[in-house]
Amino acid sequence: MNPQELQQLVEEISLVYFGAPFKHKAYFNTRLRTTGGRYHLQNHNLDFNLKILVTFGMDEFVGVVKHELCHYHLHLSGKGFQHRDADFKKLLNEVGGSRYVKSLAKPKIKQVYWVYECSKCQQMYHRKRRMNTQKYCCGVCKGKLVMHDERVEQTV
Repeated sequence: MNPQELQQLVEEISLVYFGAPFKHKAYFNTRLRTTGGRYHLQNHNLDFNLKILVTFGMDEFVGVVKHELCHYHLHLSGKGFQHRDADFKKLLNEVGGSRYVKSLAKPKIKQVYWVYECSKCQQMYHRKRRMNTQKYCCGVCKGKLVMHDERVEQTV
């Protein structure tokens, strides 16, 4: 999608769902990382994250466009345009915009933990690195530490 097609899409959605024209600029912003789009209060322009369109498709992107147009039209009409305002929530539900965009974050990796147990008090210790059980002892009772055979994997 090129910038002209984006501008045309935003203008069309504005007329169909909001019944009012979009008179400012809409463009892609490649610097956006965690958000789907942004409404600028000073100049009333909208910028969008191209990754949302590429990753999740047109349906999700249209939801983001509706979301940003809710900010736009409510701000220009002098109503509550912030996420917490009742006017914003009501209009967003009426037009079917998305409240949140799907996450673009990379999947979290699993971290391996070594599990040690005290032979006296059964205190458990989870460590990212292996420990020398001859050198270290239990911090509670000074008992001997024993390493378990299995390793525990947890997402970080």
